[in-house]
Amino acid sequence: MKTVFKKILVLALALGSLTSYANAKIDVIPSSKMLSKGDHISVSDASGVVLYSGSINFNGNIQNLYDFSQLQDGVYTVEVNKDFEININSIKVKAHKVTFLETTNKQIFKPVFRLNNAQLIISKLAVDSNEMDVELYFKNEIIYSETIKGSDVLNRVYKLDQNLKGEYTAIIRANGRVFVENFKI
Repeated sequence: MKTVFKKILVLALALGSLTSYANAKIDVIPSSKMLSKGDHISVSDASGVVLYSGSINFNGNIQNLYDFSQLQDGVYTVEVNKDFEININSIKVKAHKVTFLETTNKQIFKPVFRLNNAQLIISKLAVDSNEMDVELYFKNEIIYSETIKGSDVLNRVYKLDQNLKGEYTAIIRANGRVFVENFKI
């Protein structure tokens, strides 16, 4: 568990150093070290219409994936969905020049799910939100729900009945998002 939190901390520090370059005029978002194979990216316009959505199939620079300079003048949201976090940034396009808007940088930490025998462990860094709602389902029937509040890390361990074998679903609501984890016992 400590390894997961160390990785998240390293990512947060890397993102902090990334934003130090945000005031400069750029041709692409400066995230060449932040993109990894398997990450998901989406680009939305100001009204929320998704213009591009896809998985990143290489490690490297976003410039090879999407040419932001071809967008019409305006402000766009770029969301990179990673294993343990979601990075949300805004860019401004004017006359085919792309500017990374530092003030709109947002990071959402996703809950981490781990199943150990019949125990479900859910953890979430509370840097971005100090509350999460948890619902547990067995065969599409709700079996438990609660709201967890905390200051640094939100943790819960749920001991499930080993005799109830089958499909379970954990639904977490935090940061205005819904995270779903399906698992079997």
